[in-house]
Amino acid sequence: MDQETFTALVRQGESTFYRVAKAILHHEEDVEDAVQEGLLKAYQNRNKLKNEAFFQTWLTRIIINECYGLLRKNKPVHSFAEEDMEIPAPAVTNDADLYQAIRMLPPKVRITIVLYYVEGYSTAEIKTILKIPQGTVKSRLAKGRTLLKSILTDEREGDCHGSKTMEESLS
Repeated sequence: MDQETFTALVRQGESTFYRVAKAILHHEEDVEDAVQEGLLKAYQNRNKLKNEAFFQTWLTRIIINECYGLLRKNKPVHSFAEEDMEIPAPAVTNDADLYQAIRMLPPKVRITIVLYYVEGYSTAEIKTILKIPQGTVKSRLAKGRTLLKSILTDEREGDCHGSKTMEESLS
């Protein structure tokens, strides 16, 4: 793969790579570092990719690995303040509550939900990207839908009628 093709393919998936990293990491600097390191590794190994049709999946997996590597290195210093867990919503959206709810999901469920619903990957592609069984992908999606429904229902009801707290819903 030549440099021009690589650059064009990166530009096509630029927002996807950022959103995937943001779904895993909490600090903007970490997101930028992970994406940049992932792009560098992919560029250095671009000739190892046998089929360009799998470029997006391949690079997404590299960036996810970079994100998890950063999490392992920085484990004790991450705070989970709500403002740090922002996943950028599309430019024009009326789904602010949904994106707020996605930020509250457990990390493994959140990345699966983002890959499937926001980025449009199939369960088979997510299986490849996350290196987990397809049944696990489906169960995380089901759990994510259940949690999102609970979170959004609780927000609409205002938690004033004895409904579960957010912590109870997520456990």
